[in-house]
Amino acid sequence: MAIIFNVPLSSSSSSRSKFNSRNSHILFQKRCPFPNRTIVNSSSAAGKAPTLLHKFNPRIPVEQALTPPSSWYTDPSFLALELDLVFYRGWQAVGKLKSGFVFSFVRTPEQQNTGTIFYFFVLLVCSVWLLRNCSIWLLRQWCTEQIKNPRDFFTGSRLGNVEFVVCQDNNGKLHAFHNVCRHHASLLAYGSGQKSCFVCPYHAWTYGLDGALLKATRITGIKDFSINEFGLIPLRIATWGPFVLLNIDNDVSPQHEADSKIVGKEWLGSSSDILSNGGINTSLSYVCRREYTIECNWKVFCDNYLDGGYHVPYAHKSLASGLKLESYSTTMFERVSIQSCEGGPGESEDDFDRLGTKALYAFIYPNFMINRYGPWMDTNLVLPLGPRTCKVVFDYFLEASLKDDKAFIERSLEDSERVQMEDIILCEGVQRGLESPAYCSGRYAPTVEMAMHHFHCLLHENLTK
Repeated sequence: MAIIFNVPLSSSSSSRSKFNSRNSHILFQKRCPFPNRTIVNSSSAAGKAPTLLHKFNPRIPVEQALTPPSSWYTDPSFLALELDLVFYRGWQAVGKLKSGFVFSFVRTPEQQNTGTIFYFFVLLVCSVWLLRNCSIWLLRQWCTEQIKNPRDFFTGSRLGNVEFVVCQDNNGKLHAFHNVCRHHASLLAYGSGQKSCFVCPYHAWTYGLDGALLKATRITGIKDFSINEFGLIPLRIATWGPFVLLNIDNDVSPQHEADSKIVGKEWLGSSSDILSNGGINTSLSYVCRREYTIECNWKVFCDNYLDGGYHVPYAHKSLASGLKLESYSTTMFERVSIQSCEGGPGESEDDFDRLGTKALYAFIYPNFMINRYGPWMDTNLVLPLGPRTCKVVFDYFLEASLKDDKAFIERSLEDSERVQMEDIILCEGVQRGLESPAYCSGRYAPTVEMAMHHFHCLLHENLTK
């Protein structure tokens, strides 16, 4: 089961909190523009973006098309436009819900520091003992804590300047809000755990788990103030499959918790049933998370993923030995592309088989990937950190029958790590090339890079609406 967010005017079950959420949202809209709409209100973004967009023509077929210009990957104003028109609209994957656990793709600074130290420790030691004993630690430090009980909560920060908090109220209903106090904009909550209410660490304004403002301290003498108009700004929340999604679009009409089937169709289109029946489910056991900060534009990583296996025989020789690359195929849907390839014999002399008989690689526009191969599934989330920097979050899942096979897990993760390091070298090299005055646009290899072209056309469509 998964969770999904949107921006409703109402998100509470009681009449008091419904009134609070609705009025606070309306008041917020009247007095303060939605925060993620201000990001492109600069003369540079408004002036340069149309020129950059018109340098790519999605109507030209892939056989004749030029790739987007390098300015799409280097210009800060273009990233500002992407945040506003792509990442702040529509459904975005932000985590995973499984067996009562929500695995968030974003951690607090304290968790990030701890995770970084632990990550390098894993790379240096890489021992069976560590793998045998780290599973509980991983769930606590690398992933957001449980949210299966009333009063559980977790926070996340991502998608540019948007902070959010997810919680379960005393009646078991899930809520999501902007994690910002309505008094003086302090972040309200950090990390994860259990709370009966949210108390702002700055001036102790207190909010219920339904978002209602319960107490505003020391406001004697204040005028034109209604406590019912200053609840937390809600985000609409819903669930689909095993994934947590977020929609920050303030133009979405207010409604109750989104129907998972409707959201599935919006997010995945006609590929929804294919992915649901392709082993993308909650039956897999969570293994671990790894994060990579890469010196490249977020689209460079996506392009690399979407080249139809073009680079695999040249850059990933070990991976290529376990795949029948001649069987590689790509299918495009509305907002999804699925690449698949049959597994090969590989070079292993023992019974080790990480890839299995078939690999499936699904790209869900704009920045989420699901990889299903052999007994494994991993998900990749690409987060823009700047025009030439991104973070990629990998979460690994394994069939339950192998969850205690520490040697298999260790060897599989070593193989995966090798591939990621190879890709990082490629992506950072491409970014440096894009910044060179010698390069503007390139060409597509039409028999393999159809999904990349599809991605660029979707992006152009979003940015020109």
